[in-house]
Amino acid sequence: MIEIDARGLSCPVPVVKTQKALDQNPGERLAVLVESEVSRENVSRLARSRGYSVKVEPVPDGYRLELTPARS
Repeated sequence: MIEIDARGLSCPVPVVKTQKALDQNPGERLAVLVESEVSRENVSRLARSRGYSVKVEPVPDGYRLELTPARS
């Protein structure tokens, strides 16, 4: 699983980093760490628009989003 640490970064940077990882690793599971609710919502929206399911887990310093591609 690929992990992206976008904590401390303001939108749209977490979305851009996630989009780049999705483009470079099609079909792979990703974990994205973000601090804010805004980043959590924006990254989740991007992932769902690309056909990924999103599991959100609160962590002490924000959120961990696990992005799983839909099965073909």
